[in-house]
Amino acid sequence: MPEATAALTPRQIITAMSGLVIAMLLAMLDNMIVSPALPTIVGDLGGLDHLSWVVTGYILASTVATPIWGKLGDLFGHKATFMASITIFLIGSALCGMSQDMLQLILFRAIQGLGAGGLMVGIMSVIGLMVSPRERGKYQGIMMAVMPAAMVGGPLIGGFITDNLSWGGVFYVNLPPRL
Repeated sequence: MPEATAALTPRQIITAMSGLVIAMLLAMLDNMIVSPALPTIVGDLGGLDHLSWVVTGYILASTVATPIWGKLGDLFGHKATFMASITIFLIGSALCGMSQDMLQLILFRAIQGLGAGGLMVGIMSVIGLMVSPRERGKYQGIMMAVMPAAMVGGPLIGGFITDNLSWGGVFYVNLPPRL
């Protein structure tokens, strides 16, 4: 059942937008943070001939899943499907960091991509539920401003984590810290 646009206070919108910006940053950062780790991953897991599938599996799954997540949101509610996509994305991230060979990594990246497809459409849907059509452009613009930060910061963070920790750390960066 579709949700109606809620009348939220500016404080509630800012609070919700903070979480949405973080979700968008992690989804976009994930693509960029893995690239510097790929040579190390191939060195540890082997499978140089499958290297391109690590990235392709994620992008392909994300692209295919995006319209499906949109339809599921229309049918079952955008908040519920957004939360499900976050869960799938985080499970995929954890599994990627634990991969023992390239086939596992490719499959787990595809799972992660399925969740990422829902993140993008879910974020825009939640914004549509929170704010009036007149204000939507402003908030969607804020979300798109995250992209340059991810494109610049991703390779820097990925290289730092790979050099100082392990390649698995580039996938664990998406997970909430243990309390």
